[in-house]
Amino acid sequence: MKKKVGVLLSGCGVFDGSEIHEAVLTLLFLDRLGVEIVCMAPDIPQAHVVNHLTQEEMKETRNVLLESARIARGEIKNLKDVKSANLDALIIPGGFGAAKNLSEFAFKGPGGAVNLDVSRLLDDMLSDRKPIGALCIAPATVGMALKDHSPTLTVGTHEETIQALESMGVKHKTCMADEIVFDEKNRIVTTPAYMIGPGIKDVAQGIEKLVEKIVSMI
Repeated sequence: MKKKVGVLLSGCGVFDGSEIHEAVLTLLFLDRLGVEIVCMAPDIPQAHVVNHLTQEEMKETRNVLLESARIARGEIKNLKDVKSANLDALIIPGGFGAAKNLSEFAFKGPGGAVNLDVSRLLDDMLSDRKPIGALCIAPATVGMALKDHSPTLTVGTHEETIQALESMGVKHKTCMADEIVFDEKNRIVTTPAYMIGPGIKDVAQGIEKLVEKIVSMI
């Protein structure tokens, strides 16, 4: 049987959803390793919609699942229907949607909440000792959801984000875009990706290492 790796998306576009480069690179490297990919997203409204040309907020509403389906080419599941038992591992690409739609970290910091289905799946994956990967700002949501386990994560070098995570009991380790941080106790792998950049070839190195590490742990 093929290994099944879930990819949790948060919309479509760096400023209000999943970072498209990070999501596509994750899918590419997983496919190269011959695993079965299970894309998923919550069926909820986006926190807001951003014009990616001007970076200004737009007066419209969009749905996280429908927007994520653009990246998944329509092959996507509603997050509420996905359980840890359906997966061997889980990876969450970055983009601000990971901290706006999957949690409230971008708006409320440590005082924000995590989407209940996101929290449920992360809790169950951790309990079942199944690997979890997170890119860019997505480790912030993972850290919020799993703060009671004091996970070791990276979000690159952004001091304000690091301080917010450490205030919740998360252990932060700084690394570059072409590196990964491995929390052996909790079986979590993170890489800073576009939190550091600078370009797609640079973040690709870290993402490929993360994907390879996650798949090797299954």
